[in-house]
Amino acid sequence: LCCCEYVDRRGERNHLAACCCDCQDLDEGCERWLTGKSLPSGTLERIVDTVADRVRVPWFAGAVKINISLVPPLVLLPVFLHVAALHFLLGLLILTSLPVVVLWYYYLTHRRKERTLFFLSLGLFSLGYMYYVFLQEVVPRGHVEYSQVVALTCGLILMLAALSRAKKDPGYLPISSSNKRSLHQGLSNKSDNGSSNGVTASGAASSRAVNGEAKGYYRLSAEEPEGVKKDWCTKCQLVRPARAGHCRLCGRCVRRLDHHCVWINSCVGERNHQAFILALSFFMLTAVYGITLTLHTICRGRTPFVALFYCPGAYSDYSSALSFTCVWYCAIVTAGMGYILLIQLLNISYNVTEREARLALRDNTGRRLLGGLVIDTGQYNRGFLCNWGHFLSLGSSPPQRSAEDIV
Repeated sequence: LCCCEYVDRRGERNHLAACCCDCQDLDEGCERWLTGKSLPSGTLERIVDTVADRVRVPWFAGAVKINISLVPPLVLLPVFLHVAALHFLLGLLILTSLPVVVLWYYYLTHRRKERTLFFLSLGLFSLGYMYYVFLQEVVPRGHVEYSQVVALTCGLILMLAALSRAKKDPGYLPISSSNKRSLHQGLSNKSDNGSSNGVTASGAASSRAVNGEAKGYYRLSAEEPEGVKKDWCTKCQLVRPARAGHCRLCGRCVRRLDHHCVWINSCVGERNHQAFILALSFFMLTAVYGITLTLHTICRGRTPFVALFYCPGAYSDYSSALSFTCVWYCAIVTAGMGYILLIQLLNISYNVTEREARLALRDNTGRRLLGGLVIDTGQYNRGFLCNWGHFLSLGSSPPQRSAEDIV
């Protein structure tokens, strides 16, 4: 293959120059739209799959496919922020609609149980673009010292390092190669009730759907004490240890599963929960520090909180307007991440995970505390200090693998 050729999803050799050719579904869709006819079911999905397969860039030994969910943040975010800097009303409209669009897309992907790189791309590109605007528009004004720029840069580097660690293995439970094949077949051939067929175990096995998760209980053989039950995953076909759960997006069981975070496109579990909290903490400190430095530069003589809502000279020139718009964008994102961090810290203080809190609400077995911000199940709560000691010791030693973990 040359740099502009590739093998498409149908296994046929294709070329980048032919990206607009041979698209029967698109031609039929345009024809029906012009004639006022309705599209057959599945046509839009096939068109999207074809377009996503043809979004490629030239590369050595063949064109490389680009994940289409990476593109919108890279293109739309700078455009929206520059348009918002033109006038106060445009800024109010765009900065109000952006969170709504992001929440709508999150709801859409969550409902379809799809993994996407959109949120990770949006987060990383937002960090990079805000840092670029700070260096290009704020630092040249001469009110920011060199040591302050170094401190902001170090905070950004530490946050990215913690984020990189949080992206690694969250604590996936090992499954055998035969179970991997059966898991792959089960995901591709879902039954109507969402349960796996052909799962055999000594004794009776029953399963049920819990918030979209496959969850069931495996009754032990006659040698074990009667009445003892183990948590059996019908998808991964293994017995899960306590507090482990199955992620319906990753398709794997994770030790001490907290939740699937769309901002890192991975699960938060036993092995990366500490890094996840560290990344959120570094982000909060760096973002608040950057917002403070910017407001002190463009709204001198006012405290950051007052300047955020009242800065008369913000739209006196385009550079100040762009900086002020980026400050408000950072403030909105920081408020959202601050809420996530607050919930996480409260959950750690009560030694409860997001998954356990969700199940406790469904089963009405937990207590709402602090106005509903935290759900105390009482099952693992051993006091504030013991709970934090338990969290800080997560992943300190490799988990012990027993015969119950692998079937």
